[in-house]
Amino acid sequence: MPIDMQGLCPLIQVFDMPTSVRFYRDVLGFEVFSSSPPRSPDDCDWVWLKWNDTELMLNTAYEFDNRPPAPDPARVAAHDDTCLYIGCTDVEAAYHHLRENGLNVKEPAVTHYGMKQLYLHDPDGYNICFQRTASD
Repeated sequence: MPIDMQGLCPLIQVFDMPTSVRFYRDVLGFEVFSSSPPRSPDDCDWVWLKWNDTELMLNTAYEFDNRPPAPDPARVAAHDDTCLYIGCTDVEAAYHHLRENGLNVKEPAVTHYGMKQLYLHDPDGYNICFQRTASD
């Protein structure tokens, strides 16, 4: 019998939790569902975000007292290998929302395999793609 799976919730490591929380909550629209005890608003070591059926967890890449003053460029460059694909019923509206919130994103494009996709990077360099089938 197959495993009865109930969704997927990736965890990514972030350099600056307050910056990441503000990006995912205030720009993309996620809600903070749960978090570790905060040191100050938005500054915690772990957070669980939800938006409808979409879930994501963020964890600090460094313990609070061991965080270097700036991100490691090699580590950030490696994040480009990771992409969070998020289903989106209106990719054009997402594009306009992101532009209105100050993000410099390219217009959505239709791929040769029939998906309308809009790509952007989060503050840590992870790829995010809002997508739907182009025939919808």
